Amino acid sequence: MKILNYGSLNIDIVYKVPHIVKPGETISASDVQKYAGGKGANQSVALAKAGAPVWHGGTIGSDGLWLLDLLNKFNVKTELVSQYEGPTGQAIIQVSDKGQNSIFLFGGGNQNNTEAEVDKALAHFEEGDYLVLQNEINLTPYIIEKASARGMKICLNPAPFTENIKSWPLEKLDLLVVNEIEGQDLAGKEGSFEETLDQLTNMYPGMSILLTAGKAGAYFGKDSQREFVPIVDAPVVDTTAAGDTFFGYFLAGRLKGSSVREAMEDATRASAITVSRPGAMDSIPYAQELQ
Repeated sequence: MKILNYGSLNIDIVYKVPHIVKPGETISASDVQKYAGGKGANQSVALAKAGAPVWHGGTIGSDGLWLLDLLNKFNVKTELVSQYEGPTGQAIIQVSDKGQNSIFLFGGGNQNNTEAEVDKALAHFEEGDYLVLQNEINLTPYIIEKASARGMKICLNPAPFTENIKSWPLEKLDLLVVNEIEGQDLAGKEGSFEETLDQLTNMYPGMSILLTAGKAGAYFGKDSQREFVPIVDAPVVDTTAAGDTFFGYFLAGRLKGSSVREAMEDATRASAITVSRPGAMDSIPYAQELQ
């Protein structure tokens, strides 16, 4: 059983600021650092650090070749990543003294994937293998359709959420992972965490749905099945990649045979470690750190 994560690869420029800048405001940053990032790359690293066999697919420019070296160091397989004549995706991230973040993205290679490269990558996978997707690349509906036709199990984290996601072939998903805002947007109405989960499980029968609710913990639903796991308290340094860590550890746990609750508990512990460290993929813990 193999995992293909067709997702974003970003160069993250992270500024340490006293607070998230307001419209029209100019403030001074106390520090700036360059990291590897992108929700796709972060989730691949989380999967690999949790012990899952993961191949990354996507597109970078020549300025992002160092990202492949870093992914390889974390045991992510990168031979399915393509290179094009243009810049790699970038994220400009503000991190406040309280650990909150604000991010804006430039798509770069993430918006220049081609159907031919997608088909080439999918050809290495077969029925029963897993596909992981987010919403930071182009061609996501195409990838879902093609992977479904191959019999792959499809997992989607529709972040950042956009209205066009509602037109995607979401009924083909096996696992949907959303935060509370994304869940409400997809459900089409506001409500409690439990109400949002009920709405989504009614909309998508047979689908596993994981709803992360920040400090309120995490919820799981599939038809009538329900699970809840509270957070693990940790000092917050940087919340970047916390959700990616949760997703990666949850899926890796399920693939290793953990129950839903066990996988959620491991994912919660891993996310608590991630938020206690600066950066994105570098902050994600290895499985042995959870012991």
